[in-house]
Amino acid sequence: MNSEPPPEPPATPSTQQTLTLEPNDARHLAMLCGHLDSHLRQIEERLGIRISARGNQFILDGPAVNVATGERLLIHLYAEVCQGVGLSPESLHLQLQEAGLEHLVASGRDAPVEAIAVIRTKRASIKARGRNQQGYVRTIKHNDINFGIGPAGTGKTYLAVACAVEALLEERVRRILLVRPAVEAGEKLGFLPGDLAQKIDPYLRPLYDALYEMLGFDTVNKYIERNIIEVAPLAFMRGRTLNNAFIILDEAQNTTREQMKMFLTRIGFGSTAVITGDATQIDLPRGAQSGLTHVSNILAGVDGIGFTYFGNKDVVRHPLVQRVVEAYDAAEDSTTPLDRGKV
Repeated sequence: MNSEPPPEPPATPSTQQTLTLEPNDARHLAMLCGHLDSHLRQIEERLGIRISARGNQFILDGPAVNVATGERLLIHLYAEVCQGVGLSPESLHLQLQEAGLEHLVASGRDAPVEAIAVIRTKRASIKARGRNQQGYVRTIKHNDINFGIGPAGTGKTYLAVACAVEALLEERVRRILLVRPAVEAGEKLGFLPGDLAQKIDPYLRPLYDALYEMLGFDTVNKYIERNIIEVAPLAFMRGRTLNNAFIILDEAQNTTREQMKMFLTRIGFGSTAVITGDATQIDLPRGAQSGLTHVSNILAGVDGIGFTYFGNKDVVRHPLVQRVVEAYDAAEDSTTPLDRGKV
């Protein structure tokens, strides 16, 4: 009987690569590395490699494939920084998503950097991150009706607001209309005091926050007073025709089939509509079909209507948000329809 221990699996081949980034600009290199090299540490953790930097020279050590990916990523990020695109932990997190890494490896070191979709607003230039966000922005700019469907934190609403602000500032539309169904997310909020705008303000807070960031508090309030920016509950849209407007319907998973049809038939000449929602977070009464899931089946392939579907890898919030979404999806897949009804 052989008492020798089984052989250990072969270690993953390790390689070391030296990378020199040009031009040698101290300010841009500092932006690339982050405060106390925090961006490099984030890349190290995600790729399982070690990165040391001195000036514009970077030494990458680890598995060969991971080192090649890290090298291509640093080149890509440095090119963006030199073009004036800001780098933050949030934007780097999205760059590090699996699909993006596979794309970087496949593209090769000398591949040209793909044109970046940048939305220009009064206070900031906003860059669409990742292939899905890039495609989403391009779809909005080329179609009159657009759907952004996917989990929370993928930038659906934020990018829609940015496109609306850009269109308003460039005078492609005369006003922005923010619409949301007033459906409570599993809680009974009771009577809300105030006028119509004050009653629906809690439901539109994410849209307001984005507007304040892009236009400034005073400008947003001035536009609201002049009715250039209008907020309205979905129920108040019936009977209206909206021309030369940019309309955003947020949380569209909480519309009924009838409400969705009513909204889509409000679109007039010179208008753009963006409908966003997450089909996994429906708060409608049990038995009511979501207008968002229904419309995605019947309007797919219709000319002039664009659909962009986001996945877990597009989440741009804290990395734990992506893991939470994935865990819930896995739990949903492992339960029976009867079990789901008990949750």
